Amino acid sequence: MGNYLNIGNAGFSAVREGIYVDKTGLISFMNRILGTRDKLSCVSRPRRFGKSYAAQMLCAYYDKSCDSRKLFEDLAISKDPSFETHLNQYNVIYLDITGFVSRAFVAGTMSRIVQELQKEVIHELCAACPEAEKKEYLPDMLYDISQMTGEKFIFIIDEWDALFREAKADTFSQDCYIQLLRGLFKDSGRTDKMIAAAYMTGILPIKKYGTQSAMTDFREYTMLAPKRLAEYVGFMEPEVRALCEQYGMDFEEAKKWYDGYSFSRVKSIYNPNSVIEAVKSGEFGNYWTQTETFETLRIYIDMDEDGLKEAIIQMLGGARIKIDVGAFQNDMTTIKGRDDILTLFVHLGYLAYDMSSRSVYIPNEEIREEFVRAVTHGRHTEIAKLIRGSDALLDATLNRDDKEKLIHAAAADRIEME
Repeated sequence: MGNYLNIGNAGFSAVREGIYVDKTGLISFMNRILGTRDKLSCVSRPRRFGKSYAAQMLCAYYDKSCDSRKLFEDLAISKDPSFETHLNQYNVIYLDITGFVSRAFVAGTMSRIVQELQKEVIHELCAACPEAEKKEYLPDMLYDISQMTGEKFIFIIDEWDALFREAKADTFSQDCYIQLLRGLFKDSGRTDKMIAAAYMTGILPIKKYGTQSAMTDFREYTMLAPKRLAEYVGFMEPEVRALCEQYGMDFEEAKKWYDGYSFSRVKSIYNPNSVIEAVKSGEFGNYWTQTETFETLRIYIDMDEDGLKEAIIQMLGGARIKIDVGAFQNDMTTIKGRDDILTLFVHLGYLAYDMSSRSVYIPNEEIREEFVRAVTHGRHTEIAKLIRGSDALLDATLNRDDKEKLIHAAAADRIEME
């Protein structure tokens, strides 16, 4: 077992030791698309929505270097006709791009991050298949090994977009990275011969260049349109109700705090990390704050693009705001207006999107608190005007303490300006 090639099942084994909600139906979906034209999937979700858990689960199931039968035999996938066919039958390459970015920052090698990534994976491939001639370009190495052994690879790439989020200005490394992904997954002469499937997770969908995706062969499942993977975005209502019954928690409180994400196929999706944390602690509260920072919200809100702050105040009052999500370039720097920011907030999990009305809204109490905090600690001169003109709207949803915080911050800002 290596760090990248066939990493084993330790990650998913640790997941099973804790509170676990069975999401192995995702494996059934992946088994259906193995080797087909739909074999490349990019699944984007907010932080703490179970992306890494899913990646570890898929590694444990497909990885041929381990025996994972006991991990899955009591789960839904074990009853699927495809279970035995694909269990531990593939060479799996697992890449955690966040880890690569962190190490490159520390080592001062960001300009060579794509070369270093290839170097480390190729090193493990050479150790596993010493008869293969070493190549410097990862797609070449994989193609040669696949042709030699007759076996295809499955790629699991976690946080695929970390380079775009953590090194926003490093366009050279970003372009190199995209070209590597294209070499792996968009080479019409070789991809089908060496890749059985790819599953990428990230916060952002695949970056656009103009109106086109950088990798058009990937099927994308996003917070705007999760399609057939909607039930794997987070926890569904029956799953949360079962957890509440098992651990003696008030289901209606759980719904108020963590529900609110809704899609055409599944109308009620809960933040999975927050539900688990509430169950563990026995208390409902804002667990988003412990894993996220309102700094992201505050920075974008303070831009006040096209009346963004007014839209936030309206949503705090329960309103839904119509937006156009089509122009968003799927990065955090190419922001051209209010709709781009609101679309970004959907991908970050701060807003929910209603496809039928093409509008966004604040999904639940946990996120509402984050917006109140961000507005309270932002630049408030303009918000003071909105507060004075929106008393009835704010009174409808904000409790007294929250409203007093907003008014106090706005008043302090006016004094400072004077």
